[in-house]
Parts: sequence; structure tokens; C-alpha cells
Amino acid sequence: MSITTKKGDGGITSLWSGEKVWKSDARVEAYGTLDELDAHIGDARHYIQLEEIKSILVQIQGDLYHIMGELASTDISYPVPIRMEEVNRLTDIVHRYEDHLQLQGFVIPGNTISSAKLDICRTITRRAERRIVALKQNTQLPDEILLYVNRLSDVFFILARAEEKHLGKLEYIKKG
Repeated sequence: MSITTKKGDGGITSLWSGEKVWKSDARVEAYGTLDELDAHIGDARHYIQLEEIKSILVQIQGDLYHIMGELASTDISYPVPIRMEEVNRLTDIVHRYEDHLQLQGFVIPGNTISSAKLDICRTITRRAERRIVALKQNTQLPDEILLYVNRLSDVFFILARAEEKHLGKLEYIKKG
């Protein structure tokens, strides 16, 4: 089976649940932004120094597939939904790294290639969150999706700082 139709799709795509929608549909924008994030996470993994962070990123990529599937479905009983368990796992990651880092102020992002890649993931996550909020205004979505994506931007921030600290490159904005 080929991935091409050989005749184009006319700007229409099929959702996981079977409906055909325009590629500009809010639902496609939401899961498409997460797909972009997934690609950037894959890129970031090549530069990450800490093995634990690489493992966290692979787990996040798996979670994103579940969320993209939910967003690509109008059926609210999606078979593998994101759950509070995954949201809580992200919260635990943030707290664990906060305890380790003991941040002391505003940081200058992007002091290493690996942290810069994670900061790009953070900003794409924030855009994805805005897309999901726009979709949620007009459609029923599980709350866990928005909670997960909101927490995910925090995870990318804290993991970027952990990479910088590991490499001795964590830098704060100087006051005055």
C-alpha cells in the first residue's frame, strides 16, 4: 500500500474517526502542531547529553501519539486516551528537576544546543496549547489533553535548564 493517492487530496484529509475535513480545520491544526512538536523532539534527542532526559522524551513522544489520535477523532471514547496518570507523571518530572536545580531567577534560554532544542519544543508546545484551546472552545475535548499540554511546556523548560546545568552553562539574567 502506498502513502500517496497519485491524484492529490484537494486539501481534504480524513480523521481517525473517519470524517473528511479541510486541512485547515481547527482539529487538524491542533494535532498537526503536535506532529511538528514530535519531529522537533526527535531532533532534540540527538543533542541531549543526559540519558534520563532522552528516556523522558521518548515517553513524551508516545504520549503525543495518543493525544494526536484523540484530537483526530470526533468520537469522545477514543480507545487510548491520555489520562491524569500521564499529567501527574509530567508534574512529578517538573518537581524532581526543580528540587535538583534550585533555580534562582530568570534564566537566559538556549546556552547549549540541547537546551536550545528543548526551548524550541517548549514554544511549539505553547502554540499547540493555543490551538487546542481554540478547538476546545467549539468542541468537546477531554480536560486531560489540555492539562497535559500545559504541563508539557513546563517539562521542556525544566529539562532545558537541567541540560544547561549538567554542561555548566546555566545562566541567569543579570539584575540592573
